Amino acid sequence: MGFPHMLVGYMRVSSDSDRQTTDLQRDALLAAGVDARHLFEDRASGAKDDRPGLAKALAFVQPDDVLVVWKLDRLGRSLSHLLTIVDTLRERQVAFRSLTEGMDTTTPSGELLFQVFGALAQYERALTRERVIAGLAAAKRRGRLGGRPPAIIGEKLDTIVAALNGGMSKAAVCRNFGVKRTTLIETLARVGWPSAEKMPQR
Repeated sequence: MGFPHMLVGYMRVSSDSDRQTTDLQRDALLAAGVDARHLFEDRASGAKDDRPGLAKALAFVQPDDVLVVWKLDRLGRSLSHLLTIVDTLRERQVAFRSLTEGMDTTTPSGELLFQVFGALAQYERALTRERVIAGLAAAKRRGRLGGRPPAIIGEKLDTIVAALNGGMSKAAVCRNFGVKRTTLIETLARVGWPSAEKMPQR
């Protein structure tokens, strides 16, 4: 394999006060050979789920480039989201490197690790779906005596769970599916969806 065309860096910090992490990421990316002019950055706010810096970085990279991050969790909101981004990069012949984990898709071991990640994400989705179905069946057996009927059921619930597993935030789910946040949280609790494990708090 020839030399990569260009190293492009991406950083994400959770707030303006997170100066130390910003400097740590920037120093590590520059030390890895990323040109300061090719660094893209996002400052995540609690309310918004968009990432203009990531969008710009993905638009900037060309075939044979390498997108470099300090740590895997800087790139993806969840395992599924991370894999989606890396698959998109692969389709465009762009490699991916994470410095902290020593992962590099230009190497056979890095590529294998991402295949393992893909299998784990698929396994996680299957387990979640099983839990949802089991939760619905248990609720049906109890007859849901008392209380109001749930506002989110059937295919709509399955689609919402799939969206959450894919990395969509609760706020984005409420907007896109037209449900109230309290209804969403109550429904997820009722079907035993592990929001605390899966959901980044935004």
